[in-house]
Amino acid sequence: MAEKSSIFDMIGPVMIGPSSSHTAGVVRIARAAIRVLGSLPTHATVTFYNSFARTYEGHGSDRAIVAGMLDYPTDDKRIREAFEHAKAAGLQYTFQGVGNASTMHPNTIRLELRDERTGQQVEVIGQSRGGGVIRIVEVDGFPCDFSAGLHTLIIDADDVKGSIAFIADVIAHDDCNIATMNVSRKGKNQVARQFIEMDSPLSDLSLEYLRHLRWVHQVRYLPAID
Repeated sequence: MAEKSSIFDMIGPVMIGPSSSHTAGVVRIARAAIRVLGSLPTHATVTFYNSFARTYEGHGSDRAIVAGMLDYPTDDKRIREAFEHAKAAGLQYTFQGVGNASTMHPNTIRLELRDERTGQQVEVIGQSRGGGVIRIVEVDGFPCDFSAGLHTLIIDADDVKGSIAFIADVIAHDDCNIATMNVSRKGKNQVARQFIEMDSPLSDLSLEYLRHLRWVHQVRYLPAID
């Protein structure tokens, strides 16, 4: 009698499971989140919402999210053994589910990540939209809307007049085209966070220039995720 196959035995050129929403999209959400953190995390709390809360174990979303936190691509055969690899890497994680979050997309995940080596931590909320497509909709309480499929800048800057236009001009002078821009702030004259998707990568020189502006507090650059 042939051995019973796992959903992860079906991995081929693209990741396949019961649905790409529960596998490929989940991997990409985690890969986006660790890029926002700036490193692989040592600790993670993962909250699955709505349909994910009911199916994350049976559909392999738990392995997929751990694999993404290890930065495995969606076609990596190591995904099926993600729990074992996480243990070897020293990644500690917990899962929890919230089954009735009516204001959230059916396939939503919240990742609370921490890297004890650097002291950095982030909270990222992502949605898996189907076909491996994702949207990151919140970072550290700042609303946003980016796909991680384009080169993305996240800039924390003082809420001063002309700051958005100035940063857009720097990007334009680097021959980069802005695809989308979202600006969020928690109050007038408080720090504003800019989320900028670009069609091409920004040069190291431009990134360093932005980081040295006196009214810019932090610049994070996320290369496009495959």
